Amino acid sequence: MGSRFRLVNIEKGMPSVDQARDRLADELRRASRDGVKVMKIIHGYGSTGVGGKLREALRKSLKQKVKLGQIKGIVVGEDWGIFEPLTRQCLDCCPELRRDPDLERGNPGITVILL
Repeated sequence: MGSRFRLVNIEKGMPSVDQARDRLADELRRASRDGVKVMKIIHGYGSTGVGGKLREALRKSLKQKVKLGQIKGIVVGEDWGIFEPLTRQCLDCCPELRRDPDLERGNPGITVILL
């Protein structure tokens, strides 16, 4: 079995919102097939400084997937810290994430997914 953690840069290539959603769906399918338990996506924060379209659209899609039971949960980058219960679940599943450079940094340009 491969790694239980996967890092995916969704913003690479500056995709449209629809392209980013498709890319995320493909990556989630691959991760499920490969036995990945935690995925960290980089979607960026947006050039306006108030949050970008990709960030908002992808987080909305992920929240819907949680409601539908397709993924277990998400931790937005702003909450990616050791006192967040879902973060602790991710760390228990993938201890290597304790060295993640974004942990405790409040990075709004990422979202972590528990599959």
